[in-house]
Amino acid sequence: MAKFNKILLTGINGQVGHALYPKLQTLGEVFALDRGQLDLANPDAIREVVQRIKPDLITNPAAYTAVDKAESEPELAHAINGIAPGVFAEEAAKLGALLVHYSTDYVFDGKKTTAYIESDETNPLSVYGASKLAGEKAIQAVGAAHLIFRTSWVYGAYGKNFLRTILRLAAERDTLSIVADQFGAPTSSESIADATISALQQWETGKDGIYHLINSGKTSWLGFAKEILSQYESLQEVRKWPPLKIKSADVRSITTAEYPTQAHRPANSMMSAHKLEKTFNHTSNAWNQALSQVITTL
Repeated sequence: MAKFNKILLTGINGQVGHALYPKLQTLGEVFALDRGQLDLANPDAIREVVQRIKPDLITNPAAYTAVDKAESEPELAHAINGIAPGVFAEEAAKLGALLVHYSTDYVFDGKKTTAYIESDETNPLSVYGASKLAGEKAIQAVGAAHLIFRTSWVYGAYGKNFLRTILRLAAERDTLSIVADQFGAPTSSESIADATISALQQWETGKDGIYHLINSGKTSWLGFAKEILSQYESLQEVRKWPPLKIKSADVRSITTAEYPTQAHRPANSMMSAHKLEKTFNHTSNAWNQALSQVITTL
């Protein structure tokens, strides 16, 4: 099993960073930093931290993730998502370290009718997607040892995400309308962390590249919301959780056109994880099974 003497982890207060932290500790000494300790919009700060810690593994789940806000803050989104990953790659190359970075389904335009594979043409529809694609390319241009994991619809028991938002809205509102014509694979932060550790345990030269890391299966945002509420309802009495005002059967279906947002999102966010499964022999749970594991921890 691969071992790393020093591991630098960014975004400890984010969903994926929070899930990764305890698992990375099984591989080596972890130096975990939050936004206050490391400003990813400042390349000099990144270089100083890496040169001081001298890690042999850099894990970078930190990102600018406000998809709609990025439309009005393109420079900041690009600094954090586009430029910073390249700086990490440059510093990793100097140290001979491995860089693990996370990207997104939003690098695609969603026009493909089947699941995207890693070599498919990218065409982001939003500033956020474009900034994440720039980060991928910056890492690849440096040529340092790297793993780039594209994931989708990330949620977990911790942090701000769709799961927690749906439960909050269902407790507060009398009606709830969710988009039903965008499709993808909800992917739990715990699943992302587990797959990352599995890949790191099997890491060896030649396995560099981009991998799609998602829970298996397919649903819409509407289907995701209904499953969240359904699973909550099934546990509500047993766990003595407060009842919700809105039941899963009450959620109303709407189209993307009926719910306009600042940033355009792909209608099809499906990605094939076959490459990850083949290279690292890791198969993620079905999305609804992963959801069940998360909800039981609430």
